[in-house]
Amino acid sequence: MKGICLVLAAFVVLLACTDRDDDLGRANIRIRNLSNLTYDEVVVGAQEVLYEGVAPGDFSDYLPFDTAHEYDYVSIRAGEETYVLQPVDFVGATALPIGLYTYELNVSPEGEVTLNFKAD
Repeated sequence: MKGICLVLAAFVVLLACTDRDDDLGRANIRIRNLSNLTYDEVVVGAQEVLYEGVAPGDFSDYLPFDTAHEYDYVSIRAGEETYVLQPVDFVGATALPIGLYTYELNVSPEGEVTLNFKAD
């Protein structure tokens, strides 16, 4: 009887275990704030996906994108200031496959935005 309970418990645990990207249908990107500024709003890409309230050192939630790249247009509003990363073009860039990704964003003292891409 004890063996049946252990097998049943193991089976239930295995069924409950899923990867966090098992149910995705698109690329999902979150923001990590590497600066000392609070990002009140971050707008990413031509779709203008909006992230709000990302504190220094924190991560946003993942948001889905129809089309995403390893780099993209980014506009950060922090207080009264707006900082922009404007890619020149996407020649040779391929769209990201379904998955989870992080844009690590920083703003230099000169106001330049840097983006470091991470596959999660």
